[in-house]
Amino acid sequence: MSSRIVTVGVEVLPLHEDPYPIVDRAIAAIKATGIKHEVSPLETVLEGTLDECLAAVKAAHEACFEAGVRRAVTIVKIADSVTGSTIDDKMVKYR
Repeated sequence: MSSRIVTVGVEVLPLHEDPYPIVDRAIAAIKATGIKHEVSPLETVLEGTLDECLAAVKAAHEACFEAGVRRAVTIVKIADSVTGSTIDDKMVKYR
């Protein structure tokens, strides 16, 4: 298991007529993992080891089904580097 820090973008798309309460539950599931994250209008960005981030992605995805959704699509982007990848590194010039 690598201790290198990565950033992961995750977008959960519950295929449901009213997806927003379900997205809220997915974000709550990410928050419950304790992983560093930032919610944006189109995705939530996670920061941690790859294993931690993927566990948070799984929690968000599963939260959709726990909310009663029958179908969901989860899109994942992983940013990695041999020196690590943090949210602050990517955002420092914009803040």
